[in-house]
Amino acid sequence: MKRFIDLLLVVISAPIWIPLLTAVALIVRLQLGGPVLFTQRRPGLQGRPFLLVKFRTMTDARDSGGLQKPDSARLTRFGRLLRATSLDELPELWNVLRGEMSLVGPRPLLMEYLPLYSPKQARRHEVRPGMTGWVQINGRNAISWDEKFALDTWYVDHQSVWLDLHILWRTLWHVVKRDGITHGNDATMPSFTGSKSDVD
Repeated sequence: MKRFIDLLLVVISAPIWIPLLTAVALIVRLQLGGPVLFTQRRPGLQGRPFLLVKFRTMTDARDSGGLQKPDSARLTRFGRLLRATSLDELPELWNVLRGEMSLVGPRPLLMEYLPLYSPKQARRHEVRPGMTGWVQINGRNAISWDEKFALDTWYVDHQSVWLDLHILWRTLWHVVKRDGITHGNDATMPSFTGSKSDVD
């Protein structure tokens, strides 16, 4: 049922997101050059890797030694706007159509985080990752990693069609308000290095 609803919502909303995706792609090309898309291996259902697709929001700026500058230095004003409005995530609809993601679920994080999760935190991979989720309407990047993972686990235990529809509706409101985009001085979130508060 969840997969059917994902496909149904993506198809019926196509007249909205296809022109929007096309327009954003053109602006990204003009503002940041190529490539327009950013791709990265992320863990999906049961931790199996897939290739996540997003709009590019950063430059490839490097320091005098040739090392890539930190995210905060490479993230452009236009890139910040894309992230604040979540428009950078529109290409993930392709991942939804392919069955690698759902519209709603825990956000797909980095592959290198997999060995750092406690068994309870790793339960976030019992469902497909989502374009939005319970975390995104309950603090997003303004809360700690421990709080994020607790919310992810809660979603896994309580997921339902009605909860997903509720999350999608509230996501629209949070995008408009631009809540929880950053965490402190970080461009998004600091890297996850493991947690000692959840050892079960």
